[in-house]
Amino acid sequence: MMNIPSVLKLVVAVCLLSILPAQVHALTPDQVFDKVKDSIVVVQTLDAQGRVKGQGSGVLLPSGKIATNCHVVEGGASYRVGRGKELVRATLYAEDGDKDICLLDANGITGKPAQLGKATGLKVGVPVYAVGAPKGLELSLSDGIVAQLRGGPPPFIQTTAAISPGSSGGGLFDGEGRLVGLTTLYIEGGQSLNFAMPVEWIGEIKPGRKTVAEGRSQTEWLKRAIALDKLKDWQGLLDWCLKWRKSEPENASAWCNLGVAYYKINRYNDAIEAYSQALRIDPEYAEAWNNLGGAYHDLKRYNDSIEAYRQALHINPELAIVWRNLGFAYGVTGRNDNAIEAYRQALRINPKDVDAWLGLGVTYKHSGNRTAALEAVREMRHLDPARAEKLFNLIVPR
Repeated sequence: MMNIPSVLKLVVAVCLLSILPAQVHALTPDQVFDKVKDSIVVVQTLDAQGRVKGQGSGVLLPSGKIATNCHVVEGGASYRVGRGKELVRATLYAEDGDKDICLLDANGITGKPAQLGKATGLKVGVPVYAVGAPKGLELSLSDGIVAQLRGGPPPFIQTTAAISPGSSGGGLFDGEGRLVGLTTLYIEGGQSLNFAMPVEWIGEIKPGRKTVAEGRSQTEWLKRAIALDKLKDWQGLLDWCLKWRKSEPENASAWCNLGVAYYKINRYNDAIEAYSQALRIDPEYAEAWNNLGGAYHDLKRYNDSIEAYRQALHINPELAIVWRNLGFAYGVTGRNDNAIEAYRQALRINPKDVDAWLGLGVTYKHSGNRTAALEAVREMRHLDPARAEKLFNLIVPR
């Protein structure tokens, strides 16, 4: 069995993975902004005295309605929408608290309606652009990629495109300038932890009001789970996900995040059961397969672990983290050639993955290819000199 330094570890995520492939897109960021800017509006929420109590963003739809987040207009006695100083009165047309999408009617609103795309057609790694009005008067654009697609169809979108305070309810656009989602939440200080609801949900919103089931929306459950994971509050995450599972027993994300909580407190069999329930509900849940592989690995069920990782990669072959985990699993079972290929795949997707370079170097060392192992050291020295030196000392003992 191959001994890999403890600095190389399996990745079991809070059911949210990020990868960084480069993609070519049809329009430049400036061109996307020029195409969509007239569809973004400021949304002001007023109290009973007509004073502004809250502010966010909205998107003008082909129907003439304004789409925004319900938390933007929550508690308002009346509303105004528009751009710059040209604001008009608006009324609440439809509200779906569970999806956190509200539609406003605004007679006299001007602008160019957004061209609608589809979240369902997105791929991890493609460019997207978040456009909103965080300061109320000036529009902002941030670019990034689709980091992950959650659940669905249609999927909840995780993106590296930054979402600022006040941008909630704004638009997430694809490389052609088509609306694919409404920006809804972000986790402060969290890389890639920005989210948008799929544009397809807008078409499901019916006139009138739909209250939130069990008092919490889908986004609230997810945001709290991510925050607890970020704080490494594993008991808090477990308690929260047990409530989430009870509230939404057929929600795959609830089960997957429950599995993460069990895994973090070393209850691996319970984690396996939770991940298996997530996969019963959604067999295409790549993150659940990856995390299931991690739990099997820690129980030394290496063949089951390898099979779980391969299931994840069958669903999405561009998940660098899963390729790296697969390389680790192959390595500890002595399947060096398979491990090398897996690490190479991880590095094809993300050439800056230090752990993949480390795993590759260790595997080459154990397979007797010292020249290739030292090449991994050279690559690592550009990324992490300290760990490169540790790998060098493993290859060339002093």
